[in-house]
Amino acid sequence: MRKLFTITVIILLLFSYSSAEARLLNHPSIPKESLDIEKVAIVVLKDEKSEQEIKRLVTSGSNLELRQIYKYALNGFSVKGKQIDIERLSNQIGVSMVSPVNTYTAHADDNIKLIGGEDVRGLFDHRNERLTGKGVKVGVIDTGIDYNHPDLRINYGGGQDLVDEDNDPMETKAEANESTLHGTHVAGIIAANGKIQGVAPEATIIAYRALGPGGSGTTEQVIAAIDQAIKDKVDILNLSLGNNVNGPDLPISLALNKAVDHGITAVASSGNSGPRSWTVGSPGTASKAISVGASTPTMKIPYLEVDGQKLRLDLLQGSVEWDFNKSYEMTFAGIGSKEDLKDVKGKIALLERGELSFTKKGINALEAGAVAVIIYNNTKGRFSGNLESDVSIPVTAMSNREGERLKKRMAKGKLFASTYIMEEKDLLADFSSRGPVTSTWEIKPDLVAPGVAINSTVPGGYLPLQGTSMAAPHVAGACALIKQAHPDWGPEKIKASLMNTAKPLVNKKGKSYRTYEQGAGRIQIEQAIKTETLVMPASLQFGKFQLSDRMHEHSGFVTVENTSLNSQRYSFSVPPAENGLSWQLPLSFYLKPGEKKRLELKLAVDPTMLNKKLYDGNLVMNAGSQEIKLPYLYVLEEPNYPRVMGFSFGKGDKKDTFRYEVYLPGGAEEFGIAMFDPESLRFIGFLDWKREVGKGQILQEIKSEQLPQPGLYLLKVFAKKSGKEDSIESYLHIQPNGQIEEQSASMQNIGKFD
Repeated sequence: MRKLFTITVIILLLFSYSSAEARLLNHPSIPKESLDIEKVAIVVLKDEKSEQEIKRLVTSGSNLELRQIYKYALNGFSVKGKQIDIERLSNQIGVSMVSPVNTYTAHADDNIKLIGGEDVRGLFDHRNERLTGKGVKVGVIDTGIDYNHPDLRINYGGGQDLVDEDNDPMETKAEANESTLHGTHVAGIIAANGKIQGVAPEATIIAYRALGPGGSGTTEQVIAAIDQAIKDKVDILNLSLGNNVNGPDLPISLALNKAVDHGITAVASSGNSGPRSWTVGSPGTASKAISVGASTPTMKIPYLEVDGQKLRLDLLQGSVEWDFNKSYEMTFAGIGSKEDLKDVKGKIALLERGELSFTKKGINALEAGAVAVIIYNNTKGRFSGNLESDVSIPVTAMSNREGERLKKRMAKGKLFASTYIMEEKDLLADFSSRGPVTSTWEIKPDLVAPGVAINSTVPGGYLPLQGTSMAAPHVAGACALIKQAHPDWGPEKIKASLMNTAKPLVNKKGKSYRTYEQGAGRIQIEQAIKTETLVMPASLQFGKFQLSDRMHEHSGFVTVENTSLNSQRYSFSVPPAENGLSWQLPLSFYLKPGEKKRLELKLAVDPTMLNKKLYDGNLVMNAGSQEIKLPYLYVLEEPNYPRVMGFSFGKGDKKDTFRYEVYLPGGAEEFGIAMFDPESLRFIGFLDWKREVGKGQILQEIKSEQLPQPGLYLLKVFAKKSGKEDSIESYLHIQPNGQIEEQSASMQNIGKFD
């Protein structure tokens, strides 16, 4: 089965309803039997209702079972029952939205020093105590934690298990191949206090196990965990989980926004589907939460210089450092079997990926006397991997193109390569998901933090992992330190302090990353704590402009607060001139200590003079001696975002049925799932086809007799809107015994900005 991330969690995908029961009963593509299948759904109410009113609403004329009433995270509840009864419920007065519960995916030792985590130990709070996160409660919604770990047991403050419904949120250990470690790793980055130290080593960790064996859970459990965290009045909440659906209005994102309304600073990972744009996933799309992308800590990167050309190598996770600067002979040694490695003593062994594990290749090369191993990819592009046991020589990776080039060069005669080390830091990780957010056109992620080769606690020890799951807890820990230093600051001020003082990053060529790739930049904790000005919100979106809107004007509003002990002068720098744009920014002004002022920032646009679909940049405010950059974004007409995403196919809830799920962020004029022969690409037929489909999630049951004969099929899932078609390809293997297996055939077609 396909795997999107290392850790699998649950996501709630929005289901789009229209004209209710009549639509269901008369829709030609919905099997009538599917209306009798029992499902679980989340019901969001327009207005607050009492428990008795909710019970009357559920039991009135239906056979629905009331499961959960959410008191804090959502104004609503969950029910179980037949689809047709759930659909009837969606038509009741006072119901805002009904959304099914589906299955969704979770998404270096210099890291804490780099973001200023060590420097703040020299700062003190109002009680004259060092900034360590002491007295701050950080909730971690994840796979639970190993609270017996020596680096975590001191700061463990209890929690809840929403999977087994008890108060023991221990990581899954017993089930074969289903044990977890993700939550323990995340908790260690935030508040480990032992052999290693987290960002806020004296913060109190409250664990919420919403993801069980194998990292799997349900939307109900995740929202219930948010609900419980609100009830427990945690100060900070970390969700290192997510999916590949770029939608701002999924219930789990709404629940996070609600947590912020209750005074909790919510932090979520942006996702691991980069480096393409429009890949940020929920709940990293939640407007009020802090969405976090991944950057690199300080890393020593090995390079080869061959015939005057420099080649970058990627150390495999668990490899020893490449710490020598010499010239070595290189030799090609096949796949790295013992038979292939007869002439590698004292040389660098170039190996082709495949057949043997990375660890086996490394051990074989070590025993044959090689000084280092380079494994080149057997498919296009670069790759990363892990060693399963210690190998005392460096094991690295390179792309297929580079490897094949070196192999051909060696065939002509001896090849010598000079080796050296270069230090890199503050680059965006390729896997880090980028924005913007569909439909709201918001800038996400808001910030970035180290998320590559991050060493932290796991059950039984320590392990380096990477992902935006590792970046988010750096920010959660930073928020705990800021909360200790400024206990009266709420979520908006904490978020603004980090964004206003973030360090904008540049790529290897020295060019700034776009705002929808890095947000405001990489966090700097000490500067955030010491900031003398807050600008809220810390980023601006001016919405969508149409070609018919000649010189249309949009406004953005920010509140500027002087948090210093002295009066300060404020002014905006004039933005660079650009055809078709005209800014109207406030004149300079002064604020007394503690004083605040609301400002209007106007952007006039002549769309006929624009030649791109998406514009972004930074407005610069001069606040005394401080320079604050405010990321902004606006779009022209319908930008080139993916029209289809998040496809999966699996067993249905009833015998002899199957179900597919897919998300359409802007709806579609035409949607379909076409089947092809994978070898001849001959068109076989449609698994489903629809016109004028609304925005959101399609969740469709299919009877087994609707499927073709056993065999392997190529599925093309496509959606057309505004003259653009996007598609996702998957292989569907239908076995003779009726079992099916679906596996992604390619990355979804994510459009690039014009």
